[in-house]
Order: sequence, then C-alpha cells, then structure tokens
Amino acid sequence: MILFPNAKINLGLEILRKRPDGFHDIDSVFYPIPLCDALEVVVNPDSSKDQWHYSGMTIPGRNSDNLCAKALNLLRERAKIPKLNSFLHKVIPMGAGLGGGSADGSFYLKGLNDMFKLDLSDSEMEEMALSLGSDCPFFIKNVSARALSRGEDLTPIDLDLKGRKLILICTDIHVSTKKAYSTIVPDESWVSPTEVLKKPIDQWRGNLRNRFEEYAFEKHPQLAEIKEELYKTGALYASMSGSGSAIYGIFEDARDMSRYSKFGATYFFEL
Repeated sequence: MILFPNAKINLGLEILRKRPDGFHDIDSVFYPIPLCDALEVVVNPDSSKDQWHYSGMTIPGRNSDNLCAKALNLLRERAKIPKLNSFLHKVIPMGAGLGGGSADGSFYLKGLNDMFKLDLSDSEMEEMALSLGSDCPFFIKNVSARALSRGEDLTPIDLDLKGRKLILICTDIHVSTKKAYSTIVPDESWVSPTEVLKKPIDQWRGNLRNRFEEYAFEKHPQLAEIKEELYKTGALYASMSGSGSAIYGIFEDARDMSRYSKFGATYFFEL
C-alpha cells in the first residue's frame, strides 16, 4: 500500500474562546494543497515486530511518538493486525502550520482500514483521528471544510480555487503554538471565515484574518516581510497558515520563484 498524505492551509483562523478542557474553540477553513509526504506499508514477513523506516526531512522524537505508530495502536485495539514495515518519506515541513504529521497519522488510519478490510466508517475514523490531534479528523475526508470547536467539527464547503496558483514559503523559524495561544484574547465578535470566503478573492485581504499573525509577526518580523513581499508581487491573498510559520500567497498566474528563495524553502502549486 502506497499513500501520499497531503498538507493543508488555513483560510482564516479565529480564536473564539478558551474551553474548560484547556483547548480553544476556533473558526477556520481548512483547504487541502498538493504538497505530499509518501507513505508505504507492507506486512513484515519476519512478523516479530513492527519496523519503521524514515527518509527525507528528519523527524524528531521516538518512533512511539509518531502519529502513524499511535494510529496503528488504536487500530489494534479493534482488530488483529500483523506486524508491519512502514516507510515514511517526509516532505511536508514540520511545525509550519500545514498539518503534515496529522495527515500522516490520518492517512495511515485510512490506509490500514482499506488494507485489512476493517470496514470502519468515516465518522468512526474521524473519532479515532481526534485522539491523535485536533486537526487529524480533517484528513479523513480531506476536502475543504469549515472547522469549528477544536478543529474537529467539520462542515464541507463549496470553495473552488481551481486554476489559481499557490506559492508557499517555509522558513526555519519555529513559532510556539502554546505561547501563541497564550497571547490571544478570545474574540467573540468575529466574522466567520466562511462569510468572507463568499466574497471575491480580491476582497479577502484585510477581512480574512489569522489571529496568530499578530504574535508571530511581532516575534519574527521576517514572517511579516514575506507576507508583504507576496502582496507586492501580485498575490490576491496572502496569509500565515495555522500557528505558523509557513506563509502562502494565492495568485492569478505564475510568478518568478527566484525572488522568494532568499526567505527559505519555496514551493509552487496549481490548485
């Protein structure tokens, strides 16, 4: 089995209130983008233990901390699954607000469900995915959706950016999600991103906001510089994704990518 877990971007991100469980209620739109890891899973003929193999970007921590390993443990609570060889080639930058680790764990769940004919429904897998992380359920259906609550209350929306061009810039800057949340005063007078997204894209600027940008840009001015550069070079809309630090711009047509390379790893996609 070979899978290609993809990243997502946030189109708007409002922080509404702090919850009794310590998490925050959000209002955002998650949109899948074609930046993908590669994940292969085969039955281990040795059958004595699971084996994990990694390539591409370095993944910190122990194998047992990987969301794929945690997903496998969840499935083994429900079904007998043999020992596996799993190969993960990491392309999606980590700690960038793109959901790469979450995508890996959720795609692993979906893939093993198909591979071993476990007949789990999407809703069952979404419930399992939530125990892996707040944005993991999104990657089960993997379609543009409004995300409420912790990010797991998902409503698919009709948003078509087909034909637009996306430039994604990933620096080596790390933005602490915990610290970013601690600086935000919840705002219940927000305008839902879904309402802004009904307007033409040239009206999103100034109306579709990511509440984490204020903290991230003050702490790391280079991120604000990247966003401004995207606008200067013709972006219809530009924003930080999630709690950062990836910055993206949506364009009508292609741009000279060389001018952005000074900021960090730069990716170009047609949506």
